Amino acid sequence: MVGSVNKVILVGNLGKDPEVRSMQSGDRVASFPIATSERWKDKATGERKEKTEWHKVAIFDERLVEIAEKYLRKGSKVYLEGQLQTRKWTDQNGQERYTTEIVLQRFRGDLTLLDTRSDGESDDVRGMAVGQDFNSSISTQRGIPNTKVTSKSSKNDLDDDIPF
Repeated sequence: MVGSVNKVILVGNLGKDPEVRSMQSGDRVASFPIATSERWKDKATGERKEKTEWHKVAIFDERLVEIAEKYLRKGSKVYLEGQLQTRKWTDQNGQERYTTEIVLQRFRGDLTLLDTRSDGESDDVRGMAVGQDFNSSISTQRGIPNTKVTSKSSKNDLDDDIPF
């Protein structure tokens, strides 16, 4: 039996273009805010109500960082799966601060582009899944057949003839 689960699933819109930074190790990280909205009709007044929550997202998977940098823009609708993590840091005044964010780690994240460009054409990655170990992937809803691209570092190559 599993002792605990740390999994976050969000469908929302980017609040700004992804910011890509390089860490001291040379690895890159993409970060951006995601807005999720809840809408309802107030039973007492009949008035439409809306509540928006903002979530910080950080992507540490290099392949997903490349895709986020190339295809995600402010307003893009995305589906993502990651883990909730809180980290401690020190600000310029020496005060300790805490930040909670949804993190897509290597081999443990999923990112799906859900919208098309404004000219009606879909992005070039539509229908393509890019991943390591079949867990990190990016895809979009496009009319071309799905294509699975697996990282060379993947240890599990499940390329068999199972019909599902």
